[in-house]
Amino acid sequence: MFVLFEEAGKYLGGRILSEAEASAQVELETGKRVKVKGANIVLRFEKPAPPELLAEARAMAATVDLDLAWEFAPEGEFSFGELATEYFQAQPSLVQQAAALLALFEAPHYFRRAGKGRFKKAPAEIVQQALAAIEKKKAVQAQIAEWSTQLAAGECPAPVREQLFKILFRPDKNAPEYKAVVEASRATQRAPLDLLKRAGAIDSSYQFHWRRFLFENFPKGTGFPTLSAPVIADDLPLADVQAFSVDDSQTTEIDDALSVRGIGTGTVVVGIHIAAPGLALVPGSPIDQVARARMSTVYMPGHKITMLPDHVVEAYTLQEGRDCPAVSIYATFDETSLALKGTETKLERVPIVANLRHDQLDSVVTQEWLEDASVNADSTPEVAQRVREPLSFLFRLAKQLKAQREVVRGKPESFNRPDYNFRLVGNDGEPTGNEQVRITTRQRGAPLDLIVSEAMILANSSWGGWLGELGVPGLYRSQASLAPGIKVRMGTRALPHAGLGVKSYAWSTSPLRRYTDLVNQWQIIAAARHGKTAALAAPFKPKDADLFSILSGFDAAYSTYNAHQGGMERFWTLKYLQQQGITELDATLVKDVPNGALVRADTLPLVFQVTGTQGLLRGARVRVKLGEIDEIALDVHGTVIERLDAAPTEATPEDEAGEDEEEVAGPIAIAVDLADSEAAPENTPV
Repeated sequence: MFVLFEEAGKYLGGRILSEAEASAQVELETGKRVKVKGANIVLRFEKPAPPELLAEARAMAATVDLDLAWEFAPEGEFSFGELATEYFQAQPSLVQQAAALLALFEAPHYFRRAGKGRFKKAPAEIVQQALAAIEKKKAVQAQIAEWSTQLAAGECPAPVREQLFKILFRPDKNAPEYKAVVEASRATQRAPLDLLKRAGAIDSSYQFHWRRFLFENFPKGTGFPTLSAPVIADDLPLADVQAFSVDDSQTTEIDDALSVRGIGTGTVVVGIHIAAPGLALVPGSPIDQVARARMSTVYMPGHKITMLPDHVVEAYTLQEGRDCPAVSIYATFDETSLALKGTETKLERVPIVANLRHDQLDSVVTQEWLEDASVNADSTPEVAQRVREPLSFLFRLAKQLKAQREVVRGKPESFNRPDYNFRLVGNDGEPTGNEQVRITTRQRGAPLDLIVSEAMILANSSWGGWLGELGVPGLYRSQASLAPGIKVRMGTRALPHAGLGVKSYAWSTSPLRRYTDLVNQWQIIAAARHGKTAALAAPFKPKDADLFSILSGFDAAYSTYNAHQGGMERFWTLKYLQQQGITELDATLVKDVPNGALVRADTLPLVFQVTGTQGLLRGARVRVKLGEIDEIALDVHGTVIERLDAAPTEATPEDEAGEDEEEVAGPIAIAVDLADSEAAPENTPV
């Protein structure tokens, strides 16, 4: 005798070998023997064989009109045999009974299971809802198949194009657009990104990178809510100084200015004046919430996303011709020895007499010009001539401060490579990616850079140490040593920064552009107002959980923004190669990698991988033939075609020490933290 029984959600058939009161030993067609509970057996029969019965029953079940079966089915609980009687005939055959069983079992939207071989009609409204869902699913599956076919044929459906970044970087794996890409990718044996590129989903490589960045970091757009800039209510005294700033012409967030008093008296007081939004903004206010969400201004060639709205920046920026609220630190020096006698912090209004632009004055304000008052005295622009004497003193002081830091650091700071400036010709607002790009160089350590960066390092290290002495927490940058692999870290305690050669370093001089600086400014303002009791009055207390939250949020955001800036600079460098028709470059080998080496272009901000470097050591100069440029991967490879210098016989000690941080290269250009370097001004947009 044969039986039909239910096992693990499906029906099987087999021959009974033996049978007890509550179970039976059944042999399947495969020869496998199983123990079947008596309650699971739904049919007993002599013939045909189970495989034949099931085949005929499945074929017949496929012809069952489920709507009609639902109408014929008895009310309440019923067996499959009862439905077979109502649907087929008064004495249904074995095949008809089995067909009824399978039809009921495979239509849960019409019939609910009430036990082994027993069912119950689903309510009419549930049936209608289920049928609608089934039809919708069929339509979706048909749509997925259609989109998949189009993608495989090199055509991108509009809905897939609209979901491009979500599909690639934050997919909803149940979405039909995603499923269509997966299906087409499998069918064509192409990676999803390659498939979408071929299908025309990416019509602009620049927009791909830009919109991906917005998708991941500014999903609600880069606009600001309606905000008003609070007025600084403090009755601030007017400083007896004539202050000036030094920035690039593109800079609108002028955070810092300098002043010098007492030249010729034997004691000179240098003022470092920082814009003071912290006097008006308070933690938790609407503007603070916006700044904290962004954490920093985002820079890239031809464009930037500011941390604060333009009108808020305008309210607190150090604009020439105004008496601007500022947090000032005054450092008193012996004019001859340049020994530091002391520092003092004040909250005040500072007259800003000039906003100098280094890109307009670098050719004028040279070392020779600063050290000899007779050089170009007649041809010097009037604005530069007015501040020539204070600039000359500041340059002398900057060289002294740098030398002192290098003693603490243990070795000189050397920056032989230039800074690269990007200008997009005809760009007005957000770039399109089609602009003509110009890349110019600026040697690190230019006099104006050195003046500003040393002043900012002095302010940041002095304020950091002062907060530490008062027990007021802040956001610090520290580096335990200059040993390879020891990187700059952020923390809330005043610790040494070996790379700069200072006892502590707290970013405080760019409160309009970096949220860490705004937080530290609030702490400095509390210190200036309350002195030794500042730890009790400061907005952020020791071990404040909110301060740690800000630190981790800033670290993550700043790294992301720097990576985007580096990526966009690499994009425009690759675009420059294309626009200028450059197919070969001179480069220097910087690091061995599998199957080749990384080289740095001698005259462009570009690190890329090359082959053909067998036997070459780090520092070797080579001529490289460039391969195809991939603007989506931001990558280009090359092949060494010529050696340009004599081959060294062994690696230098510097070679063996390992790569410095700037030489970690990949498809994305290196983002160098110039704010931690004396060779670039603190307001360098990195």
